[in-house]
Amino acid sequence: MTIQESEGSNAFGGRLRVSETFVSIQGEAGRAGRPTFFLRLTGCALRCRWCDSTWAFAGGKWLEVEDIRRQILDSHLPSVCVTGGEPLLQPAVIPLLERLAKEDELDVVVETGGDQDISVLPASVHCVLDIKLPSSGMEERMRRENWRRLRTTDEVKFVIADRGDYEAARRHLANSLHGFGGRVFFGAVEGMLKSSMLAEWIISDRLDVALQLQMHKILWPGRERGV
Repeated sequence: MTIQESEGSNAFGGRLRVSETFVSIQGEAGRAGRPTFFLRLTGCALRCRWCDSTWAFAGGKWLEVEDIRRQILDSHLPSVCVTGGEPLLQPAVIPLLERLAKEDELDVVVETGGDQDISVLPASVHCVLDIKLPSSGMEERMRRENWRRLRTTDEVKFVIADRGDYEAARRHLANSLHGFGGRVFFGAVEGMLKSSMLAEWIISDRLDVALQLQMHKILWPGRERGV
């Protein structure tokens, strides 16, 4: 499943279907706390049971890629996060990412759900790969060849709802992610697992991972959009 647009998806130009653009504090992974321009694209092929952005599955509006780039540059922020939904469903995003990173010299991060091929990402763009665990219901949809495509500049995120998810994530660390030199984050599903409990498991097992607290939800509780 790919969201195609007839105008120039293989060259800089064309359009992207956008759920929202906004400036906020990055709440997750290695850049947490950093003021960031967010580009949230519409559409996702996964249906995780605990998803907190289901409203981004559909709707949104088509924006010209050059207009999006201008919004980003006008924000005067050095950090850009492209998220979704699933941003890699829209091929026209790739030349935009490369131009932002190489020509505009911005720190560009793509958050992807693990079911799309990350090899399409330019070398100058950073990937945060969200590997789905059993509670999501989407574990079997993961594109496992992505594990060996990760670079040391990339990051991996596990969203954990229960002890079974935690043990599955531990198996990833020991097997599919063995030798991965980038940072790994464990985060608890809000309302299903307490972060304090997850922290105790991590400490007990002496895992070389970082506990992720969704900073934006702490700063702006109850808000779904624009954070």
